[in-house]
Amino acid sequence: MARKKTKKEQETVALEMTPMIDVVFQLLIFFIVTKKEEDILSHLDVNRPAPDKPRPPEEKQDELLDIIIWEKGFVLKGRKVAIEEVERQLAKYSSISKNVSVVIKCEEKSPHAYLIQVLDICAKKGLKNLNVFSL
Repeated sequence: MARKKTKKEQETVALEMTPMIDVVFQLLIFFIVTKKEEDILSHLDVNRPAPDKPRPPEEKQDELLDIIIWEKGFVLKGRKVAIEEVERQLAKYSSISKNVSVVIKCEEKSPHAYLIQVLDICAKKGLKNLNVFSL
C-alpha cells in the first residue's frame, strides 16, 4: 500500500535562480562576442549620380606682355620699338588668346597720347586683361 507523506517528507520544490542567471549571462556574452556586424551599406540599392563630364583643358595663361611707355617711345620685351611693332605684337598675342595679360608701365614724363594709343590698340584687338602702372 501506498503510504502518505507526512509534512516533513513533503519538500517544497524551489528552483535555484543563481545558476539560471549564470547561464543567461554566459549565453549573453557568447552571443555578443560571436555576433558578426553586417555591413548594411553594402546591401543598399542606391542610385548614384552620373560622373561629372570631363572639363575641357583650361587655356594656359600666356606670359605677361610688358610694354613700357617713356617720353621718347615704347619699350617692348626690353627693346625700343615703334608703335607699329607694338601693334604687331599685340595682334600676334591676341590671335593666340584673348586672355593675355598686358602690363603697361608709363614713366612720369611720357606723353599721355602714347598710353591712349596702346589702350586703343588693345581694345581693337579684343584684349581686356590690362594693367596700367606708373613708374
